[in-house]
Amino acid sequence: MTSLARLLPKLRGRVQFDAPLAPSTWFRAGGNAEALVRPADEADLAQFLRNLPHTVPVHTIGACSNIIIRDAGLPGVTIRLARGFSTITTHADGVTAGGAALDVTISEQAAAAEFGGLEFLCGIPGSIGGAVAMNAGAYGGEIANVLAWADIVTRSGEQRRLSAADLAMTYRHASLPVGAIVVRAQLTARSGSGAVIASRMAQIREDRERSQPVRTRTGGSTFRNPQPHFSTHKAWELIDAAGCRGLTLGGAQVSEKHCNFMINTGNATAADLENLGEEVRRRVLAATGVRLEWEIRRIGVPVRQPEVAH
Repeated sequence: MTSLARLLPKLRGRVQFDAPLAPSTWFRAGGNAEALVRPADEADLAQFLRNLPHTVPVHTIGACSNIIIRDAGLPGVTIRLARGFSTITTHADGVTAGGAALDVTISEQAAAAEFGGLEFLCGIPGSIGGAVAMNAGAYGGEIANVLAWADIVTRSGEQRRLSAADLAMTYRHASLPVGAIVVRAQLTARSGSGAVIASRMAQIREDRERSQPVRTRTGGSTFRNPQPHFSTHKAWELIDAAGCRGLTLGGAQVSEKHCNFMINTGNATAADLENLGEEVRRRVLAATGVRLEWEIRRIGVPVRQPEVAH
Protein backbone atom coordinates (compact mmCIF):
# COMPACT_ATOMS: atom_id res chain seq x y z
CA MET A 1 0.00 0.00 0.00
CA THR A 2 1.37 3.41 -0.98
CA SER A 3 1.68 6.21 1.55
CA LEU A 4 -1.11 8.07 -0.27
CA ALA A 5 -3.41 5.05 -0.10
CA ARG A 6 -3.17 5.05 3.67
CA LEU A 7 -4.39 8.66 3.77
CA LEU A 8 -7.50 8.16 1.64
CA PRO A 9 -10.89 8.01 3.40
CA LYS A 10 -13.32 5.19 2.69
CA LEU A 11 -15.25 5.58 -0.54
CA ARG A 12 -18.28 3.86 -2.04
CA GLY A 13 -16.96 4.77 -5.46
CA ARG A 14 -13.71 3.63 -7.09
CA VAL A 15 -10.03 4.45 -6.61
CA GLN A 16 -7.33 3.63 -9.15
CA PHE A 17 -3.65 4.27 -8.46
CA ASP A 18 -1.15 5.39 -11.12
CA ALA A 19 -4.08 5.79 -13.50
CA PRO A 20 -3.30 6.75 -17.12
CA LEU A 21 -5.11 9.96 -18.07
CA ALA A 22 -3.86 10.59 -21.61
CA PRO A 23 -6.43 8.22 -23.21
CA SER A 24 -9.21 10.27 -21.59
CA THR A 25 -8.00 13.67 -22.79
CA TRP A 26 -8.98 15.08 -26.15
CA PHE A 27 -5.30 15.77 -26.87
CA ARG A 28 -4.39 12.13 -26.03
CA ALA A 29 -1.32 13.34 -24.16
CA GLY A 30 -0.13 13.73 -20.58
CA GLY A 31 0.83 11.78 -17.49
CA ASN A 32 -0.90 9.62 -14.90
CA ALA A 33 -2.94 10.39 -11.80
CA GLU A 34 -1.32 9.26 -8.56
CA ALA A 35 -4.84 8.35 -7.38
CA LEU A 36 -7.91 8.66 -9.61
CA VAL A 37 -11.08 8.85 -7.51
CA ARG A 38 -14.58 8.36 -8.93
CA PRO A 39 -17.13 9.04 -6.18
CA ALA A 40 -20.44 7.20 -6.30
CA ASP A 41 -22.54 10.33 -5.75
CA GLU A 42 -22.56 13.76 -4.15
CA ALA A 43 -22.72 12.45 -0.57
CA ASP A 44 -19.81 10.11 -1.28
CA LEU A 45 -17.76 13.00 -2.69
CA ALA A 46 -18.60 15.28 0.25
CA GLN A 47 -17.62 12.77 2.93
CA PHE A 48 -14.44 11.87 1.03
CA LEU A 49 -13.27 15.48 0.82
CA ARG A 50 -14.36 16.18 4.39
CA ASN A 51 -12.11 13.41 5.67
CA LEU A 52 -9.22 13.80 3.22
CA PRO A 53 -6.21 15.49 4.87
CA HIS A 54 -5.78 19.02 3.55
CA THR A 55 -2.12 18.28 2.88
CA VAL A 56 -3.17 16.05 -0.03
CA PRO A 57 -3.40 17.94 -3.37
CA VAL A 58 -6.75 17.61 -5.14
CA HIS A 59 -7.39 18.10 -8.86
CA THR A 60 -10.73 17.83 -10.64
CA ILE A 61 -11.14 16.74 -14.25
CA GLY A 62 -14.25 16.33 -16.37
CA ALA A 63 -14.54 15.37 -20.02
CA CYS A 64 -10.93 16.58 -20.50
CA SER A 65 -11.85 18.51 -23.63
CA ASN A 66 -10.07 21.75 -22.74
CA ILE A 67 -7.12 20.69 -20.62
CA ILE A 68 -3.42 19.84 -20.77
CA ILE A 69 -2.30 17.35 -18.13
CA ARG A 70 1.45 17.71 -17.88
CA ASP A 71 3.68 14.74 -18.60
CA ALA A 72 4.74 13.87 -15.05
CA GLY A 73 1.08 13.65 -14.12
CA LEU A 74 -1.05 14.75 -11.20
CA PRO A 75 0.19 14.21 -7.64
CA GLY A 76 -2.27 13.47 -4.87
CA VAL A 77 -5.95 12.87 -5.66
CA THR A 78 -7.61 13.47 -9.01
CA ILE A 79 -11.40 13.48 -8.84
CA ARG A 80 -13.48 12.61 -11.86
CA LEU A 81 -17.25 12.72 -11.70
CA ALA A 82 -18.84 9.70 -13.38
CA ARG A 83 -22.23 8.00 -13.72
CA GLY A 84 -23.64 9.19 -10.42
CA PHE A 85 -23.31 12.77 -11.65
CA SER A 86 -24.67 12.54 -15.19
CA THR A 87 -28.46 12.62 -14.70
CA ILE A 88 -30.39 15.15 -16.82
CA THR A 89 -34.02 16.06 -16.10
CA THR A 90 -36.30 18.53 -17.83
CA HIS A 91 -39.04 20.44 -16.00
CA ALA A 92 -41.20 23.52 -16.37
CA ASP A 93 -38.34 25.94 -15.67
CA GLY A 94 -35.71 24.29 -17.85
CA VAL A 95 -33.12 21.58 -17.30
CA THR A 96 -31.26 20.25 -14.27
CA ALA A 97 -28.07 18.36 -15.03
CA GLY A 98 -25.41 16.57 -13.02
CA GLY A 99 -21.89 17.97 -13.23
CA ALA A 100 -20.68 15.12 -15.45
CA ALA A 101 -23.49 15.51 -18.00
CA LEU A 102 -22.12 16.40 -21.41
CA ASP A 103 -23.06 19.82 -22.79
CA VAL A 104 -24.13 18.34 -26.10
CA THR A 105 -26.38 15.77 -24.38
CA ILE A 106 -28.04 18.51 -22.35
CA SER A 107 -28.78 20.49 -25.50
CA GLU A 108 -30.20 17.39 -27.19
CA GLN A 109 -32.49 16.53 -24.28
CA ALA A 110 -33.65 20.14 -24.05
CA ALA A 111 -34.39 20.10 -27.77
CA ALA A 112 -36.36 16.85 -27.42
CA ALA A 113 -38.51 18.62 -24.80
CA GLU A 114 -38.85 21.60 -27.17
CA PHE A 115 -36.91 23.92 -24.89
CA GLY A 116 -34.97 26.69 -26.61
CA GLY A 117 -32.07 28.80 -25.42
CA LEU A 118 -29.63 25.94 -24.81
CA GLU A 119 -28.80 25.19 -28.45
CA PHE A 120 -25.34 26.78 -28.08
CA LEU A 121 -24.32 23.94 -25.75
CA CYS A 122 -24.15 21.53 -28.69
CA GLY A 123 -21.14 23.52 -29.90
CA ILE A 124 -19.22 23.28 -26.60
CA PRO A 125 -17.27 20.09 -25.93
CA GLY A 126 -17.10 18.99 -22.32
CA SER A 127 -19.34 18.61 -19.29
CA ILE A 128 -21.63 21.11 -17.61
CA GLY A 129 -19.54 21.19 -14.42
CA GLY A 130 -16.57 22.54 -16.32
CA ALA A 131 -18.80 24.81 -18.39
CA VAL A 132 -20.13 26.45 -15.23
CA ALA A 133 -16.67 26.74 -13.69
CA MET A 134 -15.37 28.70 -16.68
CA ASN A 135 -18.60 30.32 -17.88
CA ALA A 136 -18.22 28.57 -21.21
CA GLY A 137 -19.79 30.10 -24.27
CA ALA A 138 -20.05 29.81 -28.03
CA TYR A 139 -22.30 30.73 -30.94
CA GLY A 140 -23.86 33.71 -29.20
CA GLY A 141 -24.62 32.01 -25.89
CA GLU A 142 -22.85 31.52 -22.57
CA ILE A 143 -23.60 29.82 -19.28
CA ALA A 144 -24.06 33.14 -17.45
CA ASN A 145 -27.15 33.80 -19.58
CA VAL A 146 -28.92 30.53 -18.71
CA LEU A 147 -27.69 29.47 -15.25
CA ALA A 148 -30.18 29.61 -12.38
CA TRP A 149 -28.00 27.94 -9.73
CA ALA A 150 -25.19 25.46 -9.22
CA ASP A 151 -24.68 22.91 -6.45
CA ILE A 152 -21.07 22.57 -5.34
CA VAL A 153 -18.98 20.55 -2.94
CA THR A 154 -16.12 22.53 -1.42
CA ARG A 155 -12.63 21.22 -0.68
CA SER A 156 -13.68 20.87 2.97
CA GLY A 157 -16.67 18.71 2.00
CA GLU A 158 -19.37 21.35 2.47
CA GLN A 159 -22.39 21.05 0.16
CA ARG A 160 -23.70 24.41 -1.02
CA ARG A 161 -26.05 25.91 -3.60
CA LEU A 162 -24.89 29.09 -5.33
CA SER A 163 -27.07 31.33 -7.46
CA ALA A 164 -25.86 32.74 -10.74
CA ALA A 165 -25.47 36.09 -8.93
CA ASP A 166 -23.28 34.42 -6.29
CA LEU A 167 -20.94 33.24 -9.03
CA ALA A 168 -20.49 36.79 -10.42
CA MET A 169 -19.76 35.43 -13.89
CA THR A 170 -17.62 37.35 -16.32
CA TYR A 171 -16.01 36.37 -19.62
CA ARG A 172 -14.73 32.79 -19.19
CA HIS A 173 -14.78 33.06 -15.41
CA ALA A 174 -17.00 32.14 -12.46
CA SER A 175 -16.21 33.06 -8.87
CA LEU A 176 -16.24 29.58 -7.35
CA PRO A 177 -14.60 28.90 -3.98
CA VAL A 178 -11.06 27.57 -4.49
CA GLY A 179 -11.17 23.82 -4.99
CA ALA A 180 -14.97 23.66 -5.29
CA ILE A 181 -16.50 21.05 -7.58
CA VAL A 182 -19.74 21.71 -9.49
CA VAL A 183 -21.94 18.65 -9.02
CA ARG A 184 -25.24 19.93 -10.43
CA ALA A 185 -26.62 22.91 -12.34
CA GLN A 186 -30.05 24.20 -13.21
CA LEU A 187 -30.34 25.92 -16.56
CA THR A 188 -33.27 28.08 -17.58
CA ALA A 189 -34.89 27.51 -20.95
CA ARG A 190 -37.98 28.58 -22.80
CA SER A 191 -40.59 26.69 -24.76
CA GLY A 192 -40.04 26.87 -28.48
CA SER A 193 -40.60 25.29 -31.84
CA GLY A 194 -38.93 21.90 -32.10
CA ALA A 195 -38.21 22.50 -35.79
CA VAL A 196 -36.59 25.88 -35.13
CA ILE A 197 -34.49 24.50 -32.27
CA ALA A 198 -33.35 21.53 -34.37
CA SER A 199 -32.47 23.84 -37.25
CA ARG A 200 -30.37 26.07 -35.01
CA MET A 201 -28.47 23.09 -33.59
CA ALA A 202 -27.86 21.71 -37.07
CA GLN A 203 -26.45 25.09 -38.11
CA ILE A 204 -24.12 25.19 -35.09
CA ARG A 205 -22.85 21.68 -35.84
CA GLU A 206 -22.31 22.57 -39.49
CA ASP A 207 -20.44 25.77 -38.61
CA ARG A 208 -18.26 23.94 -36.08
CA GLU A 209 -17.43 21.15 -38.54
CA ARG A 210 -16.55 23.67 -41.24
CA SER A 211 -14.40 26.00 -39.15
CA GLN A 212 -12.76 23.88 -36.43
CA PRO A 213 -10.45 20.84 -36.49
CA VAL A 214 -13.03 18.71 -34.69
CA ARG A 215 -11.84 15.43 -36.20
CA THR A 216 -8.31 15.77 -34.84
CA ARG A 217 -6.73 15.39 -31.41
CA THR A 218 -7.44 18.91 -30.27
CA GLY A 219 -8.43 20.69 -27.08
CA GLY A 220 -10.88 23.43 -27.94
CA SER A 221 -10.02 27.12 -28.00
CA THR A 222 -6.46 27.62 -26.78
CA PHE A 223 -6.64 31.29 -25.78
CA ARG A 224 -9.34 33.64 -24.59
CA ASN A 225 -10.35 36.49 -26.83
CA PRO A 226 -8.78 39.71 -25.48
CA GLN A 227 -10.97 42.18 -23.63
CA PRO A 228 -12.02 45.00 -25.99
CA HIS A 229 -9.89 47.60 -24.20
CA PHE A 230 -6.80 45.50 -25.02
CA SER A 231 -7.71 44.61 -28.60
CA THR A 232 -10.74 44.55 -30.85
CA HIS A 233 -9.35 41.49 -32.62
CA LYS A 234 -10.17 37.91 -31.73
CA ALA A 235 -7.43 35.60 -30.52
CA TRP A 236 -7.26 33.72 -33.82
CA GLU A 237 -6.81 36.97 -35.76
CA LEU A 238 -3.87 37.97 -33.56
CA ILE A 239 -2.31 34.51 -33.90
CA ASP A 240 -2.70 34.66 -37.66
CA ALA A 241 -1.23 38.17 -37.80
CA ALA A 242 1.80 36.94 -35.87
CA GLY A 243 2.41 34.26 -38.51
CA CYS A 244 1.64 31.32 -36.24
CA ARG A 245 -0.85 29.42 -38.38
CA GLY A 246 0.64 25.95 -38.91
CA LEU A 247 3.48 26.55 -36.41
CA THR A 248 4.84 23.26 -35.04
CA LEU A 249 6.83 22.10 -32.04
CA GLY A 250 7.55 18.40 -31.65
CA GLY A 251 4.28 16.63 -32.33
CA ALA A 252 2.14 19.70 -31.64
CA GLN A 253 0.83 22.08 -34.31
CA VAL A 254 -1.23 25.24 -34.50
CA SER A 255 -4.18 24.20 -36.64
CA GLU A 256 -4.15 25.37 -40.24
CA LYS A 257 -7.95 25.27 -40.19
CA HIS A 258 -8.47 27.46 -37.10
CA CYS A 259 -5.34 28.92 -35.55
CA ASN A 260 -6.78 29.29 -32.04
CA PHE A 261 -6.74 25.50 -31.87
CA MET A 262 -3.71 23.30 -31.29
CA ILE A 263 -3.60 19.70 -32.44
CA ASN A 264 -1.63 16.60 -31.58
CA THR A 265 -0.38 15.39 -34.95
CA GLY A 266 0.28 11.94 -33.53
CA ASN A 267 3.09 11.89 -30.98
CA ALA A 268 2.85 15.21 -29.13
CA THR A 269 3.67 15.32 -25.46
CA ALA A 270 1.89 17.65 -23.08
CA ALA A 271 5.12 19.66 -23.01
CA ASP A 272 5.03 20.03 -26.80
CA LEU A 273 1.52 21.43 -26.59
CA GLU A 274 2.13 23.78 -23.69
CA ASN A 275 5.45 25.04 -25.04
CA LEU A 276 3.90 25.63 -28.46
CA GLY A 277 1.17 27.66 -26.80
CA GLU A 278 3.76 29.72 -24.94
CA GLU A 279 5.65 30.32 -28.17
CA VAL A 280 2.46 31.55 -29.80
CA ARG A 281 1.90 33.92 -26.87
CA ARG A 282 5.46 35.22 -27.21
CA ARG A 283 5.13 35.84 -30.95
CA VAL A 284 1.71 37.50 -30.64
CA LEU A 285 3.01 39.82 -27.92
CA ALA A 286 6.03 40.75 -30.04
CA ALA A 287 3.95 41.32 -33.18
CA THR A 288 0.85 42.99 -31.75
CA GLY A 289 1.57 44.06 -28.18
CA VAL A 290 -1.31 41.88 -26.93
CA ARG A 291 -0.67 39.28 -24.21
CA LEU A 292 -2.93 36.31 -24.87
CA GLU A 293 -4.38 34.49 -21.86
CA TRP A 294 -4.76 30.72 -21.83
CA GLU A 295 -8.28 29.31 -22.02
CA ILE A 296 -7.04 25.73 -21.84
CA ARG A 297 -6.36 24.59 -18.27
CA ARG A 298 -2.82 23.33 -17.67
CA ILE A 299 -2.31 21.22 -14.56
CA GLY A 300 0.21 18.77 -13.16
CA VAL A 301 3.97 18.39 -13.16
CA PRO A 302 6.11 19.02 -16.27
CA VAL A 303 9.10 16.87 -17.16
CA ARG A 304 10.48 18.27 -20.41
CA GLN A 305 12.37 21.41 -21.34
CA PRO A 306 11.12 23.75 -24.09
CA GLU A 307 12.15 23.03 -27.67
CA VAL A 308 12.46 25.46 -30.55
CA ALA A 309 9.35 25.94 -32.67
CA HIS A 310 9.67 26.14 -36.45
